[in-house]
Amino acid sequence: MAHIVIMGAGLGGMPAAYEMRAALAKEHRITVVSALGYFQFVPSNPWVAVGWRKREEVVLEIAPLLGRKGIDFIAQAVTRIDADARRLVLADERTVDYDYLVITTGPKLSFDEVPGAGPVAGHTHSVCSIDHAERFWADYEKFLEAPGPVVIGAMPMASCFGPAYEFAFILDADLRKRKLRNKVPMTYVTSEPYIGHLGLGGVGDSKSMLESEFRGHDIKWITNAKTTKVEPGKMFVTQLDDHGAVYKEHEIPFKLAMMLPAFKGVDAVAAVPNLCNPRGFVLIDEFQRSKAYKSIYSAGVCVAIPPVEVTPVPTGAPKTGYMIETMVSAIAHNIADELAGREASAKATWNAICLADMGDTGAAFVALPQIPPRNVNWFKKGKWVHLAKIAFEKYFMRKMRSGNTEPIYEKYVLKALGIVRLANK
Repeated sequence: MAHIVIMGAGLGGMPAAYEMRAALAKEHRITVVSALGYFQFVPSNPWVAVGWRKREEVVLEIAPLLGRKGIDFIAQAVTRIDADARRLVLADERTVDYDYLVITTGPKLSFDEVPGAGPVAGHTHSVCSIDHAERFWADYEKFLEAPGPVVIGAMPMASCFGPAYEFAFILDADLRKRKLRNKVPMTYVTSEPYIGHLGLGGVGDSKSMLESEFRGHDIKWITNAKTTKVEPGKMFVTQLDDHGAVYKEHEIPFKLAMMLPAFKGVDAVAAVPNLCNPRGFVLIDEFQRSKAYKSIYSAGVCVAIPPVEVTPVPTGAPKTGYMIETMVSAIAHNIADELAGREASAKATWNAICLADMGDTGAAFVALPQIPPRNVNWFKKGKWVHLAKIAFEKYFMRKMRSGNTEPIYEKYVLKALGIVRLANK
């Protein structure tokens, strides 16, 4: 009998647990270990931040969901990984031994890289967690009584830009509904070299389309932006030119700011010798397996993926839900094969496919593969994306409640929206 431990219970960890349970014989034990006792559907956080969703609509208690599938759950943070002994040490000093470890922790939010940033000790907000989104909503309710300038964007070394664009348009739509948009100057500040870069070198016509949308929504922007510090009501930004030289210094006033931070690997993972790159992301081979420890696999935001290209202000490459799903599937198949005495052979499909809400419309993009040159390079906008994202949220949460193991992104996003047909032309 083997013991498979999954570290993390987010968009990677929960599907990994379900798929692993379906792939392995019942004598093999599966345990999920997470610092949080609940699953949160992170793509809905921008809606939570403006009051369009409540916490209970996008959060699920983990223990009963996994219990129904015969999967053990421990709600404790991991403080240390002894990879040689194949053992986890938990915050309550318990230890958990494993035969295989699947790391799906997501990122550490590295607010401390910019002095004054962050929703707890700093002066900026985030939509990276449900708690952060609720904190924005609390301040936003006060802001609506006396509106002022807003700054939205992404810090240097950020790798997930889609939610920043989403939030800019969602906030714009909410303010327009409240007849307050005319009182709120908005500036989008990003480390991307141009609008629509997305950490992917652009997708299709994303640059011109998103620039046009910003103009149409009266949103100013600053690209190649190196945010250096944040003070109460003021953001300091050094704007670089395309050669990396200083172009302009900005002091941007704001009454409310949402800036996505840079990501790093969580401390317990980053501390394991030879497991990670310098920023704490897990180094994996083509089978999602650690290059240093054959008993460790990893999927999701916590894996190391090189940037698509060098940019004047450092940017990372995003890991979309579809990509994470294929990583998880590959891991489940490879561990099942190893337990059956076969060599690991399953590989993830590292493609970028995303639905981005824009308040009352939306944008969808497909980059196959993620790193250029691509076989498919497609970006489209329309109200159908807004409606599709709402439907997908409900579909995903229903599948999490039921413990369904089918590939959710592949079934819904690709097939229901007809993108598979597009990609195969």
